[in-house]
Amino acid sequence: MILKLSYMLSLVLLYLVFLLVIFLFQRKLIYLPETFPSDCLDELTRPYNLKPWPVEQGYRGFINRNQLPQAKGTIVIFHGNAGSAKGRYYYIEALERLGYRVILAEYPGYGARLKRPSEAILIEDGLQTTLLVQEQFKGPVFLWGESLGAGVVTGIIKTGEIKVKGIVLMTPFDNLANVAHHHFWFFWGKWLAIDKFNNIENLEEFSGTTAVILAQKDKIIPNRFTLNLYESIVGKKKIWKFAESGHNSVPVSPKSLWWSEVMKFVSNN
Repeated sequence: MILKLSYMLSLVLLYLVFLLVIFLFQRKLIYLPETFPSDCLDELTRPYNLKPWPVEQGYRGFINRNQLPQAKGTIVIFHGNAGSAKGRYYYIEALERLGYRVILAEYPGYGARLKRPSEAILIEDGLQTTLLVQEQFKGPVFLWGESLGAGVVTGIIKTGEIKVKGIVLMTPFDNLANVAHHHFWFFWGKWLAIDKFNNIENLEEFSGTTAVILAQKDKIIPNRFTLNLYESIVGKKKIWKFAESGHNSVPVSPKSLWWSEVMKFVSNN
């Protein structure tokens, strides 16, 4: 009996240690950046025809080397949790052909940018990036958030410090804590999550136009979390569903019709 009790206590202790490790190192599981030295920026981005932006100070993202003479507006892209902004060059290929200037925003802790990423740091930095876009470029501003980037976009919206024409949320979730609990329920994911990115709460007072992109075979963000968010949106909204797409396989060919459909909707044209 004593041996059994000792065995059970050992298991409980081991489990609690695992919980502590997960709690302390969870951001290592959430944020999966591609990093590289700053002196490699030109070498790494030139093949994609990108250049760091802004030029005058520490870069916050990338822009096309060949600028549009006139643009309908500027779209700021906030990418997902893995990789870096330079790998999202296909947004420029697809959206600039529609007449929009595109900024591929980079997060602190990603690419050649310093700091450790967290919800608060990404949202504050994204806000400053958006304010700089409004300062430098004429015309309307649109925010586009991909997966985790949707949480950055809604966090920026919640600050109330910027005015945007519309937002696009691509494979988003309602609350990151719910996604964590879905995948790691045995580690109490919902209750241990530090960075929650509560998109429903962040958009409670947003009355602008929202486009949502849902991948129906998404195994990373189950559809119910995307639909929970969509149903909670109070402003003008529309959802695009891709029946054969997973989380990372939404068709991004520049010739795909959905790009123009989405931008026509959020720009109210």
